[in-house]
Amino acid sequence: MGEKPSQDTPRPRSTKTATAAMAAAGLAVLGTRRAKGAPKVFRAGLIGCGGRGNGAARDILQAGKVLGLDIKLTALADAFEHRVKGTQAGLKKSGHDIPDSHCFVGFDGYKKLIDSGVDIVLMATPPGFRPLHFETAVKAGKHTFFEKPVAVDPAGCTRMLEASKIARQKNLACVTGTIYRHHTAYLGTHKLIADGAIGRIRGGAIYYCTGRLWVRPRQPGQTDAEYMANNWYNYVQLSGDHIVEQHVHTIDVLNWFMGSHPIAATGFGWRHRRKTGNLYDELSIDYEYIDGVRIHSMCRQISGCWSSVNRHLVGEKGWTNCAGKVQLWDGTKLDIPQVKSDHSNPYVQEHVDMLRSILDGKPLDETENITHSTATAIIGRDSAYTGKRIVWEQMMKENQQLTPTPEDFETGDVGDVEDDIWPIPGGAGARKRKPRKKKAQAKK
Repeated sequence: MGEKPSQDTPRPRSTKTATAAMAAAGLAVLGTRRAKGAPKVFRAGLIGCGGRGNGAARDILQAGKVLGLDIKLTALADAFEHRVKGTQAGLKKSGHDIPDSHCFVGFDGYKKLIDSGVDIVLMATPPGFRPLHFETAVKAGKHTFFEKPVAVDPAGCTRMLEASKIARQKNLACVTGTIYRHHTAYLGTHKLIADGAIGRIRGGAIYYCTGRLWVRPRQPGQTDAEYMANNWYNYVQLSGDHIVEQHVHTIDVLNWFMGSHPIAATGFGWRHRRKTGNLYDELSIDYEYIDGVRIHSMCRQISGCWSSVNRHLVGEKGWTNCAGKVQLWDGTKLDIPQVKSDHSNPYVQEHVDMLRSILDGKPLDETENITHSTATAIIGRDSAYTGKRIVWEQMMKENQQLTPTPEDFETGDVGDVEDDIWPIPGGAGARKRKPRKKKAQAKK
């Protein structure tokens, strides 16, 4: 990777502009005028019937009630039949009966769902599949809601940005699951910071330190593609590592408040306790923004350790946690501006904002923001994996793609899936943990 940032790196966008854009999306103005020809009934299909997918289905149904719309869930798709059946049964209990003919199973099921007559596609599959599914939906002229993050490598980010251009040409709404941008406490705080309450941000730190998440062992009869997809969180090719899949929430808040993405990153990390997959347990990243601003990022997934999901940005006149607290250096605590909302749950509000933008004929497009936040996580991860300082422009130019690709899962050609092999910085390649020798029992 290159070491020197370009001299023509763009200046960050105004954070005031970003706040105004969110207000226009509907959080600050609760009235809705239906654009000419806008439907009263929306047919939605869900790709990815796991926990977050089921949550997204509930959220859009609730958002429809808020706006007085008839939202019909008409199709489901997942690589695994038991997940489709589970979601189908759960929705039936709440009065949404999806016929078997609109329940699609397999890695290519997303194509059938997109072609089934839906207006909106909800995507909650593992992030490695997001660029392919988003690209396909946009080309078919569908509005989309997609969970964060949106890629696991620079090539995926490029695909997202290119598909976003098509979405804008087709006047499509593209909304993502970055809930903090739809949360009143964050929106009010952002407005205060954008108005200069603490001056220019000069440094800070963000944290996403939690316990270990789930592992799904290989089941009898599973193909390599099925095993990897079922245990997706533990593979960088599908989750992006936890800095991408989980920490992207706080990274997105950072970029939002900074008004831009970083120009470079230097980091380190390691793997201590995991035994499956190929992720690190912890990553520590120094993000470089323009004008010499440095932000430290810390994320960890090890149970039994200190936990924190937080932000602390330091300005010339004070500091903020980005979520309702702003304090000046003399101890003065500033009141956060009130931001109106349709719903107290930001998971529902993001769907309200999407639907309202369609009704108003001004579709909301959050693709660029979340793609830049995803790439921010990726540049930090890759710096930790390689031990090198990585420059944004060079990373995006090289456009690296991890394998297997999302298309490989459709053919089943994902290669040999091996666990407990992970990258080592310094050009040493990859490492496989040696089996521990059993201690000899003492003779009686």
